[in-house]
Amino acid sequence: MRKVLILAMALLVAFSGAALAAEADWPPQIRFMAGPPGGNWFALGGTLADMWTQNVVPTTSGTGGGVSNIINVDRGRGELALSVTSVLGAGQAGEAPFQAPMKNAKLFANLYRQYTYFIMRKDYAEANGISTIGDIVEKKLPIRMATLKPGTSSEFVISAIFKRGFDVSWDDIKDWGGSVEYASYDDGANLLADNHIDMFAFAVGRAASVVMKIESQTDIVILPVDEKAREVMKNSLGTTTFNVDKNVYKSVTGDVPVVGDYTCIIVRGDLPDDLVYSMAKSLWENKDDLAKSIKDIGELNPAEAISEGVDAHPGAVKFWNEVK
Repeated sequence: MRKVLILAMALLVAFSGAALAAEADWPPQIRFMAGPPGGNWFALGGTLADMWTQNVVPTTSGTGGGVSNIINVDRGRGELALSVTSVLGAGQAGEAPFQAPMKNAKLFANLYRQYTYFIMRKDYAEANGISTIGDIVEKKLPIRMATLKPGTSSEFVISAIFKRGFDVSWDDIKDWGGSVEYASYDDGANLLADNHIDMFAFAVGRAASVVMKIESQTDIVILPVDEKAREVMKNSLGTTTFNVDKNVYKSVTGDVPVVGDYTCIIVRGDLPDDLVYSMAKSLWENKDDLAKSIKDIGELNPAEAISEGVDAHPGAVKFWNEVK
């Protein structure tokens, strides 16, 4: 009996030693970069950081943006971050707004669907006969609009829809007599409610608190993106079409087709495979608890976690393939 006990203890020590040796290669702390204050990403960042701290490795969460997060992960200024899958693809290819390929920024997981919202004051839409984004372009309206600041995934995708889908730049809108401002979610919502802007555009999840906040302040419409522009975006950036379903928001009475993408987590490509695997495993195992505070996490699906055409971390690929 004593020999069996000694053997069991020896095996335990050996396994513990192997685990400690593996974890010795892990960074002592993970820096997770999320999004701007007031948005879903900011709250999501804190929730994920707490989960990983409790289950895998100490993790901090800070502000960030979809474009700048990719650059900072690539340069080792953080280990993980939130972004949008199409923006990551552009970064890995070195396409604008990136100056060079982001070779060390890899996909960790697609988390949930991302919708582009073009939210317009209802009185402005009715006064100018606007029912789609294409109407703004066709009429060359001197629209006062806002989006999030450059460096965010929202500004990237909103400007890409105008530029790629309609061949319209921010300068073109200004030449029409309009204006383009950069604001946080809260500031943009207040600017729209106070009639300082006519439209606020950004990308966020399916049921977004910022949209509900705007609805509580003023009457709005959520504009669809014209089919031709959605097709151009699909062919150039790999986006898709999602519908903002009727009754998700009180201002939506019928399905609204918009440019669709995924909110994703990106990760440093040089992090140890076992660390990334463990963090992916923890994310999946805690999905239901996370969804209680961040509803969008309920959409996490192993079958959609890794996109084709985007470089992903081997540790993440291994885990998501195991649980498909």
